[in-house]
Amino acid sequence: MTSAILSAISVLTKPLAASSWRDAPSSQQEALLAALQANRSLLCKQLQTESSFEGVRKLREEVRAGSDWFSSNTADVPWGFVQECLLLLLTLGRHLSAELNQFKETPPPSAAKLHTPEMAPALPPDVLSVTQQKTLGAALQFVVSLGLCPYLAPGVGVPLGRRSAFGAMVEKLFHGVPVQDAGRRLLTTMKVLLQLAELSSLATLVFTRHLGDVMAALCQLGFQPRWEEKMQDLSPEECQTCKEALKKLLGKVYQPIVIKELLILQGGPTQSGAVGSCRGSTRRLVPGPAPGSALGSAPAWLRCLCGQLLSERLMQPKGVQAVVRAILEGGMGGESDWRKCEALAWILVTPPKQWASAGSYFKHVCPQILDLLHFKDQLTAQQFQRVATTSLLLLVQKEPGVALQHLVTPLLSPLHRCTPASNKGQSQAAVEESELSRCVSDVYKVWVVGNSPSASLLSALEEVLPVVFTLFCFTKQNVSHLRSPCQEILLWYLSHAEASAALSALRQLSGLQEQKSEVGADFHFTPGSDGGARLSCRERCSEEDDALYEKLSGEQWRLEVLMQLLNELKDSDLPGDFFLQLLQELASCAAAADEEEEEEKQELGVSAMTLLEVEQQVLGAAARQGHRLALLQVLAMMVESVQHTVLLRKPSQVVDFMVSLLQRACVGLDQNTGPGVGNPVESDTLSMGVGLLATLLSGPQLSAEDYSSMRRLLPPLETLSQKHSDVFIQELASNLRAVIATHGAYRPEHLSTEAQRSGNPETMSQNKSVPSRKRENMQAEADSQTGPHLFPLNSEPASSAAISQSSDSGTGLSPRGGGRTSSTSKPAPPTKPFSDLLLEACDPDVPTRAFALRILTQRVQKQNPEAVQEQEKVFMLFLENLEHKDSFVYLSAIQGLAALADSYPERILERLLKDFQHGPSLSTSITEHCLETRLKVGEVLMRASRAMGELAPHLGRPLVGVFLQGTRDPDQSVRASSLSNLGELCPRLDSALAAQAQELSSCLTALIKTEKEAEVRRAAVHVITLLLRGLSDKTTQVLSDVLLDLYRALKWVVRSDPDDVAVVHAQLALEELDDVMRRFIFPEQKLEKKIVVLP
Repeated sequence: MTSAILSAISVLTKPLAASSWRDAPSSQQEALLAALQANRSLLCKQLQTESSFEGVRKLREEVRAGSDWFSSNTADVPWGFVQECLLLLLTLGRHLSAELNQFKETPPPSAAKLHTPEMAPALPPDVLSVTQQKTLGAALQFVVSLGLCPYLAPGVGVPLGRRSAFGAMVEKLFHGVPVQDAGRRLLTTMKVLLQLAELSSLATLVFTRHLGDVMAALCQLGFQPRWEEKMQDLSPEECQTCKEALKKLLGKVYQPIVIKELLILQGGPTQSGAVGSCRGSTRRLVPGPAPGSALGSAPAWLRCLCGQLLSERLMQPKGVQAVVRAILEGGMGGESDWRKCEALAWILVTPPKQWASAGSYFKHVCPQILDLLHFKDQLTAQQFQRVATTSLLLLVQKEPGVALQHLVTPLLSPLHRCTPASNKGQSQAAVEESELSRCVSDVYKVWVVGNSPSASLLSALEEVLPVVFTLFCFTKQNVSHLRSPCQEILLWYLSHAEASAALSALRQLSGLQEQKSEVGADFHFTPGSDGGARLSCRERCSEEDDALYEKLSGEQWRLEVLMQLLNELKDSDLPGDFFLQLLQELASCAAAADEEEEEEKQELGVSAMTLLEVEQQVLGAAARQGHRLALLQVLAMMVESVQHTVLLRKPSQVVDFMVSLLQRACVGLDQNTGPGVGNPVESDTLSMGVGLLATLLSGPQLSAEDYSSMRRLLPPLETLSQKHSDVFIQELASNLRAVIATHGAYRPEHLSTEAQRSGNPETMSQNKSVPSRKRENMQAEADSQTGPHLFPLNSEPASSAAISQSSDSGTGLSPRGGGRTSSTSKPAPPTKPFSDLLLEACDPDVPTRAFALRILTQRVQKQNPEAVQEQEKVFMLFLENLEHKDSFVYLSAIQGLAALADSYPERILERLLKDFQHGPSLSTSITEHCLETRLKVGEVLMRASRAMGELAPHLGRPLVGVFLQGTRDPDQSVRASSLSNLGELCPRLDSALAAQAQELSSCLTALIKTEKEAEVRRAAVHVITLLLRGLSDKTTQVLSDVLLDLYRALKWVVRSDPDDVAVVHAQLALEELDDVMRRFIFPEQKLEKKIVVLP
């Protein structure tokens, strides 16, 4: 029956063949009318004559009897054709409804009746094939084109002429033809279409293609003013029915599609003054002429209606999302999408005129705007995020209070909940991982990606900045996806905030200033299950020492992370400004400390004070002392961790640094008036600083602005030139002051030499390492031997480069006044005698002894004749100092012994091997320190192994034997040291290792499987790693006999060793072995040509 009805519809809608024309039509309109009339007559004839249409004819007659609108005697050919289409469509709808009801009442067949378990269930009878859908679609197209669109008022819907060539022909057909009952015909068509839409299969065909026309017809039937001609034949009840049908339709269809159709109905831009009283309620959702350029101007009542309906769509649940989808779906992210996003943002932050309260509007819309940030689809999320971010930024500019209340505060709520201050007396609760991750992601999208540094946004972010920094410190200790967004948020704030606010934030994060909002003391961040973090309750430490250690280590880690952040600000002046501020504060603290000491001396004793006053004084002094220590810690960390190019990236910052440094030095001069009195570290710092200034002034041509900024250095330089105890500093300060005051007109020739001299820590440390009395005695002795010196006694000795330069040029700086000296000035004293160095190497003063050992090492390396002659004494001296408890001394001795072993390997290595194997052989050796000395000798042998180079195959064989014996030593440290030395030496033996490969493999395999100490097993596995890495492509040649044994030992470690570190070492060794075997089995193909000369 369904096929028969659709066949009848096909007869009615199929094109008429050209051979069927009796007379050739004169126009397309006449041809269309003739085709419509012929198809209608053919259908009526077939319904009456053909037996296959008997059921269709009976059902059609039943439907016709119930349709009061059908008229068989109409003279209007198009309307008669539309009536036949509507009648057949209603027939199809009634038949499908009956079949569907019967299908639903029939119980489904049991599984036993199915032929196979995989057989699909029976389809419902309203499912149409593709051909049937095309036939039905053609009938609907005729109904809409001939029975709906021609009866719409001008400006309502898209005109037919702008749709297709057939539409333009239909428009010409109805142009200028008056219709008496246009409203009634439009109502009839709409009733039939809505009746068909009650079936889901037919509703899909109607609304997917003709939703806009149906909405336009319902709008006209329900809302067109009554005084217009086409609405005079409709009753109020019918109009109300159309309004309800429109409301039901708009609530049923997918909202983005509804919004698109309403935008089209709203029409293009209006002419000036055409909107009238409806202007306040019309909402344009797209910018400029996006849809309007292809649409005509809609009537005023329709624009008002569409604006009202669009506002209602917006205010529905998820209405903002529907509006955004309607405008942006299908976009490709081009420039037009940017404009659409900005236009949408303006619309969302502008309340409709018909809305009673702007506050209630924003209360309803703002949560939906925030929801736009949380979509996961990449393309959709990017566009939605752009709309949400732009909307928030626009609302912050227009209504900061509203934006803060409805957008910013809810967005930052998870971060605020991490602080006790935000709970307002309530107990603080944990914050889940999903909330924190979403909040950090939203902050990154709005602040960093949006990149609109307004005062309101910066202020809001400043409140939660300590929480973000604490979270960032936590992520730096773990693997977390929150690390990168937290870092970008912190860097964005520090880069865009005002200098004072950014410096204040850095002081809070470094602990120098009390933080306004910090994570509660009883809470901390813990790892989340999805790679994020969650705020959970902290378990209290039972031991005070553990709690103190946890606190101190946490503060230290925060400082390290802060320094890493400052290193990222390479293009900002903030790190330098912060550094200079801390230096100025340090100078102020030093001056304040001196004043406090003087006041304490002048104040009465404690006995004259009350207990409260004593407590306040003690607590205040402790707080000030703690602040000074924290300040020094931050400064030390900055100097150690932050690159100098980041700290002082501009000349003005260098000048500020020098001002702070010199002012602090001048403060110290007021207390230390005697020569040579004061802190040697501060003296070295001052010398380095003055050398830096001399280097800056001796560099390229400076501008007038640079000299102007340096004028602040004149007062402290004058103070130094007059009061400093070091004559060299006095002279250099005087010369620098003269250069700055004259803007470079006066410039001593040896200014750069003096800069190198004052800035070289090695030359400065020569006299600094010797006590003052001994230095004076040595200086007096030198003067008695070599005559008058170029500089006074207390000045720093010049470097060899500076001495040679002065003697070659014949001129130099005079002791006073910066004048020239004559070329007959006596040269600087020669280097220290070798005997004095031997004596100082036994000096009880640690710096003196270590410095002498370093000088002896240098002379051994340079093959000094005296060092060669006295090599035995030097060797014994190094061995004795090897047992010294100070690391500065015994490391210098280790370096010296390594230099001797490199210069005289055969004799020195033999003695060192005996000491390593049997302990120190000196009579003065302490038995309790025997193990430490053996380990130090092992360090010497390792350095000697590295320095052997090509001689390793010749010199390294005795070492291998001793180290293999050392792997059986009772002490685990000696065993580990021997294995470490084997790892350094064996790869350098190259092919010579093949003779001892079997012994080495047996030793390593036995240690791996039988050694109880994890440290020794790790060392054994690491030896294999170094072997494979060092031998590389020669591994298969040198270790061919033992390679399988080593592989099995490594696999045993991976499978059975309980120590995780040893397993990691084994995995690394297996990776090295895998690389070696891959290169061996699959050698690199080289494209090369060989030329062979035939005999």
